[in-house]
Amino acid sequence: MQYIIAHDLGTSGNKATLYDERGTLVAASTFEYPTYIGPSGVVEQDANSWWNAVIQSTRKLLADAEVRNGDIACVSFSGQMMGCLPVDAAGIPLRPAIIWADMRSEKQADQLRASVPEREFYRIVWHRPISSYTLTKLMWVRDNEPDIYRKTYKTLHAKDFIVQKLTGTFATDYSDASGTNAFDLVGKKWSERILNAVGIDMGLFPDPYPSTTVIGKVSAEAAGLTGLLEGTPVVLGGGDGSCAIVGAGIFGPQKAYAILGSSSWVAFETEAPLDDEQMRYITWAHLDGTKYQPCGTMQAAGLSISWMKQNLAGYETYAEKELGANAFDLIEEGARKSPAGSNNLLYLPYLLGERSPRWDPSAKGCFIGLTSKHSKEDMFRSVYEGIAYNLKTIINAFELKTYLREITLIGGGARSALWRQILADVWEKPILVPRYLEEATSMGAAIAGGVGVGIFNDFSIGERLNPSALRLEPNLANAQAYRKLYPLFEASYTNLKDIFRKLGE
Repeated sequence: MQYIIAHDLGTSGNKATLYDERGTLVAASTFEYPTYIGPSGVVEQDANSWWNAVIQSTRKLLADAEVRNGDIACVSFSGQMMGCLPVDAAGIPLRPAIIWADMRSEKQADQLRASVPEREFYRIVWHRPISSYTLTKLMWVRDNEPDIYRKTYKTLHAKDFIVQKLTGTFATDYSDASGTNAFDLVGKKWSERILNAVGIDMGLFPDPYPSTTVIGKVSAEAAGLTGLLEGTPVVLGGGDGSCAIVGAGIFGPQKAYAILGSSSWVAFETEAPLDDEQMRYITWAHLDGTKYQPCGTMQAAGLSISWMKQNLAGYETYAEKELGANAFDLIEEGARKSPAGSNNLLYLPYLLGERSPRWDPSAKGCFIGLTSKHSKEDMFRSVYEGIAYNLKTIINAFELKTYLREITLIGGGARSALWRQILADVWEKPILVPRYLEEATSMGAAIAGGVGVGIFNDFSIGERLNPSALRLEPNLANAQAYRKLYPLFEASYTNLKDIFRKLGE
């Protein structure tokens, strides 16, 4: 029996998973790492903590599964996207990694917008010229840390740093490259037009390859640290968003998926980038190099739930620590006591600014309509509903071009029965829940690895490996209540937009 190890380098930690050649999940091991959140939009991680997490999770995975390292057919990856890790020629990090949530490079985003007309830019990379992406973060390093910039040999994403640690090769795949704002999405190459316009050396980006590329083999040094066999093939894999659509089993028209993690997004596959005159959504490269993935992303989905637990759920948190209860179960139990619409209370989930379709780094989170009659339970439910409303805004933008018949949920949040039903009711669409939720992203990486070494024929295997286990229909009475409140959610943001900006000055 052959096995595939897939590492999913997420925002909070690395999840290592072991799949056999039939696509069955055999074992999983997770190691967390810290995130530093500082003033002025700073969000960073220590890249060496990524590597340590991979070392520890690989060793534990092999030990727990009692699998010989010689039976590992390949190692593949999924990783958080849109980061900036400057490294020297030896692959040593020169500073902490600036990760996807970092918004400090607004000044550089202004420079980028002034250098290339926005519509021309969008038609090259199929993303907006904003501070979420690698390019403006690298420009920020150039402008604010010139000594580090001068020493930089390459700028890497999370998974690409680990690939270099395992093999010694500097490389990236098309999907992660499409999260840099420097990549010609259709041409599958770095954009001279954009990089020349902002004075960034193209050589600072690693060569891009298809996600299924066997980019190298595990070195003797890496084998000694991880417990892998020297010479084990290493497949690039892809960015987490592109891996997730494959692992969620989304193939064909009118099918989409939404991931409920710290951030959240809705995406589906197309044969070409999906254009939008208002540039409300973006398009990633698919793991299948012949396809694309239109996507709309919000910043604070699960993050809003975590914030709610930390700041509003005092008893629930106490019960978890002292009584052995599960705080999130208690929060959901409370939220169920509030009716659909939370007694006309709205929550705007903009704790980290917002991406699609707002594209507003100044957006702020808030409750709208709070009165002395509202309960804690109303506030709990309104947080779940606010996330659902915000994702509906993304879905509505897509449906100006293409109808989405059903949506599959993955990610840790998809385990919440309450949240799932609220999404079905707000979106007024059937919700599918597959067999693997939190493992869907790593499964996409494993499939890329399996295709790369010839275990699987193509990516369509994902539909069979992760079938739907549950189907939810909208509750029509709840949907009617949400239909009345959703326009007020939209109007709340529109009318507060200028106030948000002024509060950030």
